[in-house]
Amino acid sequence: MGTSYIELIVRLSLAFVLGGMIGLEREYRAKEAGFRTHFLVALGSALFCVVSQFGFGIDLKDSSRVAAQVVSGIGFLGAGTIIFQKNVVRGLTTAAGLWVTAAIGLACGTGMFMAATIVTAMMLLGLEVINAMIPQLGTTTIEISFSASSIEQVRVLIATMRHDGIEVQTYQIKERRTSQGEFVEANIQLKVKRGTTDTLRVIEYMDKFTDVTISAVEG
Repeated sequence: MGTSYIELIVRLSLAFVLGGMIGLEREYRAKEAGFRTHFLVALGSALFCVVSQFGFGIDLKDSSRVAAQVVSGIGFLGAGTIIFQKNVVRGLTTAAGLWVTAAIGLACGTGMFMAATIVTAMMLLGLEVINAMIPQLGTTTIEISFSASSIEQVRVLIATMRHDGIEVQTYQIKERRTSQGEFVEANIQLKVKRGTTDTLRVIEYMDKFTDVTISAVEG
């Protein structure tokens, strides 16, 4: 074998470190795939690449075929992080991150350390630094759940939001009956622009209602 054990350790260790750095960013964002998932993807991709090059001796004529299957495998893994619910797609960024992390692992496995490091830096730059420097870019999906006294009250709220330029994507209204009377439970998904006062206005709308829950949904 033309590659020393020290170099193999370096390849796998760098894959572990770079994949872990991306995973920490995803973990900080409380995503489904965090530190453990990303470092495992990078480490596994690097190991597959090393095995395809040196694990089969001269019997394997095209070692790239083993590495190519990593891409297909990551496709299934990434698909598991994507959720389509109520006309909103979630998890696309995490799925794309897993795909790039696999590519970084493959680069480490082939000894392309500089390329792997540069791509990791670019990925973290795009996910964190640019997003923090230019927060007004893009939109955010906000999900609101609350209780109201009547369906008409919810409809008036939706009409007011649309009149004020806030995009109402979907909404659900359910009537409830208890020993204390009748009320409705509503769930509304909105799309608001980042860097504007839309989010604050949505919070102000909720002053008239009870049992309010507001959460941001990130792709």
